[in-house]
Amino acid sequence: MSASKLIRLSKSHIGDAEKKAVMGVIDREYLGMGAEVQQFEQGLSDFFGRPAVCVVNGTAALHLALQACGIGPGDQVLVQSLTYVASFQAISATGAIPVACEVNPATLTLDWRDAEKRMTSRTKAIMPVHYAGGVGALDEIYEFANKHGLRVIEDAAHAFGTIYQGKRVGGFGDIACFSFGGIKNITSGEGGCIVTSDPEVLQRVQDARLLGVEKDTQNRFSGQRSWEFDVSAQGWRYHMSNIMAAIGIEQLSQITSFKDKRVKLANLYLTELADVSEISFLNHDYDELMPHLFVVKAKKRENLRSYLLHEGVETGIHYKLNHVLSKYKDTVHLPVSVSLYNEIISLPLHLDLSSDDVRFVCNKIKKFYKLC
Repeated sequence: MSASKLIRLSKSHIGDAEKKAVMGVIDREYLGMGAEVQQFEQGLSDFFGRPAVCVVNGTAALHLALQACGIGPGDQVLVQSLTYVASFQAISATGAIPVACEVNPATLTLDWRDAEKRMTSRTKAIMPVHYAGGVGALDEIYEFANKHGLRVIEDAAHAFGTIYQGKRVGGFGDIACFSFGGIKNITSGEGGCIVTSDPEVLQRVQDARLLGVEKDTQNRFSGQRSWEFDVSAQGWRYHMSNIMAAIGIEQLSQITSFKDKRVKLANLYLTELADVSEISFLNHDYDELMPHLFVVKAKKRENLRSYLLHEGVETGIHYKLNHVLSKYKDTVHLPVSVSLYNEIISLPLHLDLSSDDVRFVCNKIKKFYKLC
């Protein structure tokens, strides 16, 4: 690599406040699920305007949400193939079958019209993926789901902080699942949450995250253990720890500045690359969404990636299509997704990225196409 500095594709952003909060948990020596998790859940519930339940990661959130809706063996769930494998794994973990669908090429979010063609009598839910922070045709997806009696489990791992038609994603609709992984819009190291107004789903998720021990959440939050209890449904060890929640509490308090920075960098990319004909953008309003990724469609994608890496710029491809993976291999015909997979490239976007870094990346992209 010729460049002395590597501009990373993504990275965690952890400050002194988060470190101090973690040390506070360690000093108190109550590392499991307790007061900090309760505080983080309350902060998230206030943020969304309805109840949130914290779990160990975003995949667990999807898994528990599906299970709480009664999704199980033999059922089918509509989901786009262009998503991280976590979406598919969460579905198959219940015994259900993920049905790979196309995306809208303008937004890379679920094409509900294509999904409708793939419905059967076994279809029980639809999982729209809020790709890169955008939500696509969410109103139409809900209309479609209501028409066919489907549950909607939003994979909102990328969309924490996104606004849709004046409403905060997660603050409305059926069920939304978020990830707080290390490089997400806010992080708790790992972690995730389920947000819904459905009291039955909430109770099932609360119990299932603690191995199915009924009403154990209340005891954990009061610093106690359940010694006499019942278990009536399959559970998992999916609860969040106080260490994770301590980080999340501090990150949530900075959500406004985090969003402002990500939006500023995304809009700078739009400005700097506006005249590069070989680059096209997703149809997102970056003043509304909180971008987790900055994805573009690029000509000569592989050559561009190699050139940028040589010049000290890390890039990515989000994501490998699920219907070509060995576990989910299918003969389904998804020409739009296949074509897009060969064009998309993720450019660096994180809170430690400077405006000068973005300009450097854009200048290198312009230089590459001039040399072609």
